[in-house]
Amino acid sequence: MSESEIILYTSEDGTVNIHVNLEDETVWLTQEQIANLFGKARNTITEHIKNIFSEGELDEKVVCREIRHTTKHGAIEGKFQRVTSKYYNLDVIISVGYRVKSVQGTRFRQWATKRIHEYIVKGFTIDDNRLKQEGGRSRYFEELLQRVRDIRSSERNFYEKIKAIYATSIDGFN
Repeated sequence: MSESEIILYTSEDGTVNIHVNLEDETVWLTQEQIANLFGKARNTITEHIKNIFSEGELDEKVVCREIRHTTKHGAIEGKFQRVTSKYYNLDVIISVGYRVKSVQGTRFRQWATKRIHEYIVKGFTIDDNRLKQEGGRSRYFEELLQRVRDIRSSERNFYEKIKAIYATSIDGFN
């Protein structure tokens, strides 16, 4: 799994930057990265994740992956070792974010609630900055354009039907 160029989160003071692994239409972070994201100790995150699984909120087999990668050996300089790390997908990150008690956790919940509110009220939410920065180069931008085209096409069909109904009703008066 390669590290993505997407930055999931940057704290207001710029001290916390979380780069994410993006694969299979989701984000993958380790417990250490999740702890850093929410400003809590790793053992706190471990406890929340354990509860998420034991309460049946999420299925560990679906939202968790073990990935092997190479790191520098901690005890022997110049030596590398293969280690396996557990990664958790966006569903876990969101669930932890709604459980953790910290300033970053509160900010996350405010951000997430704003997105949910926007989706419920408007029917959509858009990351304007990402679309502007990528300048239309991403496949998500192309997907957005296609969805807008589909909506516009459906609008045209709707107006054509209204015109046909109107024409039929006028013919009835002649």
